[in-house]
Amino acid sequence: MGNLKVMYLNPVGTPAYDQVFADMVRDVRLPGTEVHITSLKAEDGAFTHIEFRSYENVVSTGIVRAARAAAAEGFDAFAIGCFYDTALHDAREVSGSMIVTAPCVAALEIAASLSNRVGIIVGRRKWVHQMNATVRDNGMAERLSGFYAVDLGVTEFQANHKRTEERLYEAGRRAVEEDFAEALILGCTLEIGFNRKLEERLGVPVIDPSIAAFKRAEYAAVLKRDCGLVPSRAWSCEAPPESEIAEFGIIGDGDVFGNRIRVEAD
Repeated sequence: MGNLKVMYLNPVGTPAYDQVFADMVRDVRLPGTEVHITSLKAEDGAFTHIEFRSYENVVSTGIVRAARAAAAEGFDAFAIGCFYDTALHDAREVSGSMIVTAPCVAALEIAASLSNRVGIIVGRRKWVHQMNATVRDNGMAERLSGFYAVDLGVTEFQANHKRTEERLYEAGRRAVEEDFAEALILGCTLEIGFNRKLEERLGVPVIDPSIAAFKRAEYAAVLKRDCGLVPSRAWSCEAPPESEIAEFGIIGDGDVFGNRIRVEAD
């Protein structure tokens, strides 16, 4: 039946974290899955993070174009690598039969299969309003124990690893011991695999959002191939007319990726 093809998009115009994501998927992908780690061109937003809505707005067009290009290349699934789930619904509109997911919705779906009550650890209080809307939209509001901020922006996570690790642990401890969370989601993480360190200390499952997004995309691709589950493009998911995409010429040219790392299937 051929290999599955999944694209993981680092939705910024710099490739700084592309290799980190490539190393991550090598450890967790299925043997028959080919993965492409991509990022945008610098002119689409040369940020190292999109912590602010203004940054998100700048890269959203690139994300939509990337989803359209990935679908045209024949990818089975596509993951947008930001916990804000930036441009998720927009990208789905132009992705045809390709599945599109993102870290927050993917992590919530996984948490729902592991627990009745979940806490989300975030960097700063700034993030909560937007992420709370995603939790509500995905029907998980009643299962949320709360958001737990560690008062660190995205770039500050790597400045002092010991400080970040202890703040993440303390936030998780509060969620588990004071608010009775049965699972935790990391809105931002220190390093790939750090979730397992927290699991050992806290005694509950801790979900890494990057891994969640990739594995949920891969699983959806399996369901599509083996069970014929193809995403709907009707009603609220209706795609723009192909004639208009061609006429406007904004999202259909495919020349969008600034960097690409290919992880071959075994």
